Parts: sequence; C-alpha cells; structure tokens
Amino acid sequence: MELIRHLHNIKPRHRGCVMTIGNFDGVHRGHQLIVSQLREAASKENVPALMVTFEPHPQEFFSPGQAPARLMRLREKIEYLESLGVDRLLVLNFNERLASLTAEAFIHSIMIDKLAVKHLIVGDDFHFGRDRRGDVALLQKFGKQHAFALEIARTCEFNAQRISSTWVREALADGNMQLVENLLGRPYSLSGRVRHGDKRGRELGYPTLNIDLHRKVSPVTGIFVSEVHGLGKSALPSVTSIGTRPVFSGEHLLLESYLFEFEQDVYGAYVTVVLLKKLRAEQMFNSVEALREQMERDIFSARNYFKNKNKPVLT
Repeated sequence: MELIRHLHNIKPRHRGCVMTIGNFDGVHRGHQLIVSQLREAASKENVPALMVTFEPHPQEFFSPGQAPARLMRLREKIEYLESLGVDRLLVLNFNERLASLTAEAFIHSIMIDKLAVKHLIVGDDFHFGRDRRGDVALLQKFGKQHAFALEIARTCEFNAQRISSTWVREALADGNMQLVENLLGRPYSLSGRVRHGDKRGRELGYPTLNIDLHRKVSPVTGIFVSEVHGLGKSALPSVTSIGTRPVFSGEHLLLESYLFEFEQDVYGAYVTVVLLKKLRAEQMFNSVEALREQMERDIFSARNYFKNKNKPVLT
C-alpha cells in the first residue's frame, strides 16, 4: 500500500482512482465492507483503490478536550488497511486551511483536480466541507457534471443495529469484549513499543512489559486476559493492565503485560497486545500486599481461561 501524507505529496500519477473518505476509527466491520466495495469498484474501473482519512481527527481539531478516545493510532490504522488490500491511503492534515474549505472547493481542488476520481463511495449520512454542508445530494450533482460515479456504502449491522465506532467504544467501556469482537470482526488490540518502566511489577514478583501507547486517553481500562504478538512465532498468553496504577499515585496512562514464564529482554520491540476478556476494573488497594494478592488471583483466572480455551470440545 502506498501512503500519501498531505496534499502537497499528491503527484500527477495519483490521478484516476476509486475513492472513499472517512475517519475509519477502529476499522470495524462496517469499514471493512466499504473496503470490499472499494476494491470491487477499483477492479472494474482498473484503477487504484484510494482511501482518504484525516490526522488529527476533525473532532480532535474542533474540540480537543472533548473528542472521544481513538480506537486506533494512525500507525495501527495504516497497518490494518494495508492488510485489507487498499492500494493507496491519503492522510490529510486536518488544519485550519482544510477545515475552512467549502464542500464545493473540496470537490474541485482535491477530488477532481488532484485525484481525478472516477468512482466515489460514501455513507448515506456522509457530510463534509466547512460547517459540514456537503452531502450526498451535492456529490450527486458534481458527479453528473464531472463524470464520476457515486455509490452509497452498504450498511453493516449486528443484531439489527448499525455498527459504528461509537458502539465499539461503548462496548469497550462496558468490558463486553465478545461484543467488541463481533463489531470489529476481530478481538480488540493495542500496539506499541516496549520501553523501560519503573520496575514496580518486578518488585511485586511479576515483571511486566511496559508498552508506550502514545495516547492521552484510552478507550479501554482495566485488567484483561490477553495475548502478546510480536515476540516469537506464536502469541504469548498474558495478563494486561491498562490504567494509571492508583496504588502508586499514578497519573499517566500505562499498559503493562505480565507474560507467563517469559524472562527475555525485549526492550524496543514493537508488539501487539490482544485483549481477550476483561477480568475487572482498575481499583485502589489499601496496601501493596493487597495488590500483590489480587494480581495472583488475576493470573490464576487468566491461566484457567487459556486452559479451558485449549480444551477439545466433545461432540
């Protein structure tokens, strides 16, 4: 997949494409359906499949203190879209200049002049441009004038409800990891690089991987049964804590994973932590010893989870 960062990096060779636009936070099953439509249309048109997204998210630009927590960092989104077979990803810097563009100017300057879009796929509730005044009706009008086809993205539902990034966040907040998996089409995961911590886990007898999330806010907190990918040929069973560690008066968001029977030095490794089941919420303990005892119970529960998961099903 070719990554194009910012408008000034769009080249003449990028003209001619099938295109879709959105934040695609989490790349849930609804987004995956759009990618499927995009690739199908691109194959028919014999042009690249191009996705356009924004960095930062528009909500983060307009309301930085109130924007919802991201389900994915940009790097994670790029990696997953590449795995789905997207040909090109254009990441537009959402700044004052872009925010002030009218919908008509966005269509003319980006979609037509720079990208020469042949086929556009958007949701039926898609809005864009200054004050979100652009909509499907406007795109239909310009499509007729400039000979590009407009296709409405198919709706993806679960239990008769439309899948959305907001619903995924709500399920994560509730700790309903099975629902999250149903909405995403895969278990929820977070990725980052292993860094040095303050050795609290080692002092408690449970050394952990400390993973830099590069996030101010996480859509999920608590203690989880998990798997760590990226440290070998297979996933490693683990228990993961995401939060601020109130026992130690923590303020910064941390992800710590305790891997069973694992003692290698892996500082600097880039890993993915897959959250399988929520064991409990982050909580305050009266003493470090009380925390240690709870960690023992968490690890026992996680071991039982993997033991039962690997048992053959009798028929």
